[in-house]
Amino acid sequence: MPQLSCHTPLGALTISEDDQRIVALDWGWGRDQEETPLLLTVRERLERYFDREDVDFSDLPFEPYGTTYQKKIWAGLLTIPYGKTRFYSDFAEEFGGSARSVGGAVGANPIPILIPCHRIIGRSGLGGYSGMNGVDDKRILLNLEQPDE
Repeated sequence: MPQLSCHTPLGALTISEDDQRIVALDWGWGRDQEETPLLLTVRERLERYFDREDVDFSDLPFEPYGTTYQKKIWAGLLTIPYGKTRFYSDFAEEFGGSARSVGGAVGANPIPILIPCHRIIGRSGLGGYSGMNGVDDKRILLNLEQPDE
């Protein structure tokens, strides 16, 4: 499985591809590095994203491993615009399930940042995050998407 890593403000991230589709984004530096056209495109977009550019990842070929429900929630996450957030409960009303089941699916997202699970928040706070530094990473990503004042 081809992988390519990059340095980011959150630390090293590794993008994994299988059959020319993105299947994972993991924290840490991958052991094997292979520069495929798709992985180079994703790395370039991630670099632009961390340079505070409004980058659209929704047109990338994703193939995350998960249940039918999880995939439905992950597809829904791609509809949340850059710089915007949605509540778990509102997302559940639109895509089915409960706020808790949405949270479970969001927490299992194998392609964070690219499938923007950080844009889902709780009514009483940010909620959790699967990043290496948990909710601190979520806060960094949300702040990164806010316009400079």
